[in-house]
Amino acid sequence: MEPMTADELTATVIERLQDTPDPRLLAVLTALIRHLHGFVTEVRLTQDEWLAAIRFLTATGQICDDRRQEFILLSDTLGVSMLVDLLAEPTSSGTAGFATESTVLGPFYVPDSPQREYGASILERPSGELTWYSGLVTDTDGNPIAGATLDVWQNADDMLYAVQNPDSPPDNLRGLFRTRDDGSFAFLGVRPTDYPIPDDGPVGQLLARTGRHPWRPAHIHVIVSAPGYQSVATHIFDSGSKYLTSDAVFAVKESLIRTFERHEPGTTAPDGVPPGQAWYSLRHDFRLSRTA
Repeated sequence: MEPMTADELTATVIERLQDTPDPRLLAVLTALIRHLHGFVTEVRLTQDEWLAAIRFLTATGQICDDRRQEFILLSDTLGVSMLVDLLAEPTSSGTAGFATESTVLGPFYVPDSPQREYGASILERPSGELTWYSGLVTDTDGNPIAGATLDVWQNADDMLYAVQNPDSPPDNLRGLFRTRDDGSFAFLGVRPTDYPIPDDGPVGQLLARTGRHPWRPAHIHVIVSAPGYQSVATHIFDSGSKYLTSDAVFAVKESLIRTFERHEPGTTAPDGVPPGQAWYSLRHDFRLSRTA
C-alpha cells in the first residue's frame, strides 16, 4: 500500500463531517479544515512548532478572566476582528452619504451602562481633560432619528478603562444616551488618550517577537442603535494621535478621525466644566442605514 498523503488525510477529515445536520456549520468547518491543513502543509509545521502553538493557545486561555479577554486581543492584533467587522458592515448610502463606518468592539465593552440625561457627564471621578461631545444621529438621507441610543465608553487619562481598574468606579466614563426629537445628543466626557493594549501576556509576547508595538490611538467608543436601523459599533479617533497609522488592532478608518477643538479658560463652557478651566469640544454626526 502507498503511504498516506496530506491531501488524503484532509479529504478523510472533511468526509467525516458530512453528517453535520447544520449546513452553515458544515460549510464553516469544511473551509476551516481545508485552510488549516493547507497552512500546515504550506509552512511544513514541525512537531516543536505545533507544541509551541498549543502552549501559546493554552496560556491565552489561562489569562482570560471577567476583566480580560486575551482571545479577543489575539483576534484584534491579527486583524481578524477587523476583517469580520468589514465583512459585516452595511454599505448602504443616501443623499447625505454613507452610513457611519463601524470598527472593532474591543475587549473592554461592558453591557448595562447607566442611563444618563442629555448633556450629562460620564465622569464619576477626575479622569482627564474635559470634553463636550455633541452631534446628530440621522438616517443616510439626513433625516433625524429621535430616541436613538448611544452606548458610550472610553478610557481615562491613566490609560485604563473602568473595567480594567479595580480602584475606579465601575461606571466611570460609561453611559447610555437617547437622542432628542431633532436627533441631537450631547454629553461631557474627556479627551481620549493613547493607550497600550495589555501586553503582559501571550499576545504581548507575540507582538514583541514580531517587532510590533501594543499602542492604540486615542479614541472613544460608541454603539449607536435605533429600532428599524442597522446598529453600528464604532470609534471616534483623535487626529492628534501619533498611532493612527500603526494601530495595534488595525481599526482606524479615515472617516472616523476628528479634530478636537480646545477652548481656553474663561470661554463660555458647558455645565460640568469648572470656571477658569480649559476644555475641548467635538462635534460628530452618526448616520444609520435602515434594516431590510
